[in-house]
Amino acid sequence: MTNTTENILPLENASVRAAELRAAGKKLVTINGSFDVLHAGHLTILEEAKAQGDILFVGMNSDASVRQYKGPHRPIIAQEHRARMLAALVCVDYVTLIDAPEAAAVIIEAIRPHVHVNGSEYGSPEQWVEYPVLQRYGVTGYACKRRPGLATSDIITKIQHLAA
Repeated sequence: MTNTTENILPLENASVRAAELRAAGKKLVTINGSFDVLHAGHLTILEEAKAQGDILFVGMNSDASVRQYKGPHRPIIAQEHRARMLAALVCVDYVTLIDAPEAAAVIIEAIRPHVHVNGSEYGSPEQWVEYPVLQRYGVTGYACKRRPGLATSDIITKIQHLAA
């Protein structure tokens, strides 16, 4: 049986592992988000992110950072469980917890990927908040097209309507 917790690394360890992999010639990819109520839309963007390189590092927002930008009733799923579910996915190589509102900048600075992936709902890479960090480290931005109806907020709304 695979132990998914082996692929969940503190940020410092993820940075060291990334340096080793980069030195071995691997193409590194990063993506970040809360990944709360994991669903097919998450899987699609993670698979597309993985296709951009050899190794995918997922920067997952901590419970505290999710509450900062999504409100006091989020996340629905605790960070330990979200991390384990992400780490169990075949397309995800490493998961690291980010306890900062600027999660994208934190993971880019720590991992120094070749490619950083974001959803197209944030516009083109030049429009991303983290674009200056991408430029600073020579990282390519890649925008995955968002699939309609595949968003956590849509799922939560549907559940609330069913419960009403």
